[in-house]
Amino acid sequence: MTQAEKEQDNGKDKEKERDREKEKEQQRGVKRPIAPPAIPEPPQEQIQSNFVVVIHPGSRMLRIGRATDTLPVTVPHVIARRHKQSGQPRYEDAWLLREGLNKPESNEQRQNGLKMVDQAIWSKKMSNGVRRTPVSADQARAYNCQIRPAVLDSSSRVKWTNTTHHPPYLVGEEALYVNPTDCYNIHWPVVRGQLNVHAGPGGSLTAVLADLETIWSHVIQKHLEIPLKDLKYYRCILLVPDIYNRQHIKEVVNMLLLNMGFSAIIVHQESVCATFGSGLSSACVVDVGDQKTSICCVEDGVSHRNSRLCLAYGGSDVTRTFFWLLQRAGFPYRDCQLSNRLDCQLLQHLKETFCHLDQDISGLQDHEFQTRFPEAPALLYQVRLGDEKLQAPMGLFYPTTFGIVGQKMSSLQFRSQGDSEDPHDEHYLLATQSKQDQSSKSAADRKAISRPSGCLEGELSSQGGTGELSDLPRSCGSGGGGGGTQGETELGAAHGESLMGAGEVEEPVSAHLSRKTAIMSQFESKALGLDKAVLHSIDCCASDETKRKMYSSILVVGGGLMFHGVQEFLLHRIINKMPPSFRRLVDNVEVITRPKDMDPRLISWKGGAVLACLDTTQEMWIHQREWHRFGVRMLRERAAFVW
Repeated sequence: MTQAEKEQDNGKDKEKERDREKEKEQQRGVKRPIAPPAIPEPPQEQIQSNFVVVIHPGSRMLRIGRATDTLPVTVPHVIARRHKQSGQPRYEDAWLLREGLNKPESNEQRQNGLKMVDQAIWSKKMSNGVRRTPVSADQARAYNCQIRPAVLDSSSRVKWTNTTHHPPYLVGEEALYVNPTDCYNIHWPVVRGQLNVHAGPGGSLTAVLADLETIWSHVIQKHLEIPLKDLKYYRCILLVPDIYNRQHIKEVVNMLLLNMGFSAIIVHQESVCATFGSGLSSACVVDVGDQKTSICCVEDGVSHRNSRLCLAYGGSDVTRTFFWLLQRAGFPYRDCQLSNRLDCQLLQHLKETFCHLDQDISGLQDHEFQTRFPEAPALLYQVRLGDEKLQAPMGLFYPTTFGIVGQKMSSLQFRSQGDSEDPHDEHYLLATQSKQDQSSKSAADRKAISRPSGCLEGELSSQGGTGELSDLPRSCGSGGGGGGTQGETELGAAHGESLMGAGEVEEPVSAHLSRKTAIMSQFESKALGLDKAVLHSIDCCASDETKRKMYSSILVVGGGLMFHGVQEFLLHRIINKMPPSFRRLVDNVEVITRPKDMDPRLISWKGGAVLACLDTTQEMWIHQREWHRFGVRMLRERAAFVW
């Protein structure tokens, strides 16, 4: 090709480009109507992780920090509020004490539970094939009753919190060390994973939310060094329990966005964040906290609704049981009281130091501990202990040992009570689903009558439809061909249907609900042991393939089960109690207690920090202006779980 031909071709290309530009300019001039979306999409700006605060509120400890922090700040989740008037009676939320402990049958129940624990200890052989020799409490008691403490120092060097400047409130460790003679009420705003709403002083929802706001604001200012006026530049990730109270979550989100002033928020479940934090795609998450234990099967970042189970006991119940066993063995610190918060702290420390789940550690052993309290000398005690160190943590597998009578001990995902701000809630979905079922059935009947020759076919199709619909809630959110109907049925159905037979669709809604309520109340009165609860949760998964995944990845998180030997102990009990059909199918049952050698108490918080860094979380942010305009409906739109 000659130079002239090349120039000619270049000229033609330039003309074509000019023509295309003209066409584009003409198109720009044409105004097309643009329909605004119902909820405006936020601009997709790049999120900086150091401007994201991750909050994991627990019943006893608050974990909070920037998403870029290696470890969160951990403080006792407690506040002391000064009395507004002099002469006001002092009030203090209980720590280790709880309802249902002082019933006439409580002690009998404890003794029965202890017999079952002793039988279980005896039945399991040690690693050398020999059975354990039980040690009676009397053997230790004879020695402990003679013990007198030794004085280490005339001063413990521990002081009460200085309140001479009359601060209106104190948070965390400072609140724990407030002198009981000072004019302060002590509040723990979260109990058993839920807001601590009660009839006593400071127990209203408004007061509990005010306590939460004060504690979180104080920690953000003091420990994270973020001025509250700068929170408008920060986002927040809030970890919530798997079985949550919708009204409480709504109020907390409202407080974080509108009162504290965060610019945006993501709400996510503890169990899913635990899988993110441990680097697992799927796991049966066993979260043993201080006051509650929650179990849930998580698959590919989705918490299976029907597998969620919350048990109303945890580490503090083990601590209280350990104290009862110590008293039987002649505990030498005889002034110890469960109503004293400093004694509770000591007992918690003794449990964490001495208790274990290792069958090979047997016989009487001598230990020592110190007491350091304000305005008292530092004392050193000797104590001789036997099986008490193993019996106390085994209470998690035999909860009757806790001696709790007449309390709701097991919770499933409960039905929403309804919300005036959320018209498309579970009740709406259940009612419309029921109407849809009835109309489709009547249409099928009319079709069958109008076509006598196809009567049998019509009946079969009608029955087939009913069977599919009634079975939908049992497929616990595993995806598949259910489409929109499955999602709606899951929204409208509380867990309990997996305990019921199929074919309830034609039943009136009121009868349907009353049947489920009866089954749930019967289930909730039972105190399931931890191993049985894990098996129940896995059994509620939809497919055998999912169940196999869960058995091969049982993830234990939280601070309530951090005992030496727990991994082997739990594995042994799961394998012994799992259905025989699965023993052949499951290649490898695995219990994971320290993924990546991390502290199990921090794994869920770490998962929240990981969530902040993922590109896929962009669409989950709820912005302050959206919440102000649309309210709780944003949680139904943006939450990563079925709200």
